[in-house]
This record gives sequence, structure tokens and C-alpha cells, in this order.
Amino acid sequence: MLRRSRMIYATNKKVFHDFEILEKIEAGISLFGSEVKSVRAGAISLKGSYITIHNGEAYLTGATISAYKYAPKESHKTDRSRKLLLNKNELRRLTGKKEEQGLTIVPLSVYTGSTGKIKVEIAIARGKRQYDKRETIKRRDIERNLRERMKQ
Repeated sequence: MLRRSRMIYATNKKVFHDFEILEKIEAGISLFGSEVKSVRAGAISLKGSYITIHNGEAYLTGATISAYKYAPKESHKTDRSRKLLLNKNELRRLTGKKEEQGLTIVPLSVYTGSTGKIKVEIAIARGKRQYDKRETIKRRDIERNLRERMKQ
């Protein structure tokens, strides 16, 4: 079995600020060849992306994968929805969680799995309120100040 180090191509940092992460799941993603080359070149953005479920299948919507510069023109649409590869049990669980009040499914990162395939880490999350965001920022600042004092 081929082992590779985990290479992270993109992260969705805004998710950690706007949402409380409840559960994380790893999923494969269905990509065209030129999209794979673009992702490996780091030309992917998860900003504003989310997961939708249609007809019992999950899709990554809103993610942008730029065109590969050596591919023929119009090799793929940059903002198309891409199918996520999940088993039936995971899809059923995600569908049930999505129907719960206040829960959403968002992508956290795109990376290379242990077999060299491109994977997406998705999360079931609950939106934070404004005061929760302020509290998180305060807590992070206090921890940073404590670490600085400990170094001195």
C-alpha cells in the first residue's frame, strides 16, 4: 500500500469562526482530470462553500477550482457542484442531521488522503450567534497572552 504524507490544499477558516463544529466526516470527491491537477497546484477555494443533498447524493456547492493553465480551454466549469463519495449509511445520517433545526453541513478542508486520493473533510455544524463569536475571540486572546507570559 502506498503511503503519502497528508498534503492540505485548502482550508475553510471562516467556518471555525461562524460555526460550532459537532462532528467531522471524511469524504472522497468526484473530479475531472484537469480539476485534480488544479487542486494539486493549490488553485482551490472553499470560501462560501457548503454541502447540499439532492436525490440521496451529497454535493460540494460553491467551491471554486480554477482552470488548469495547461489544460485545453473550457476543460471544466470553475464553480460547478461536485459529487461527494459517501456510503449509504453516512448519507442517511447526514440527511437526518441536515433536517434538524439549526444544523448545516460545511466543508472544512481539502487534502490528500493516505492513498494519494483527494479527500474533503466535512463537518456537521451549528451556527454561532454574535455573542458566541465575541466570547471565542476573547478566550483566544486570553490564551495567547497566557502563553506569552509563560515564555517570559
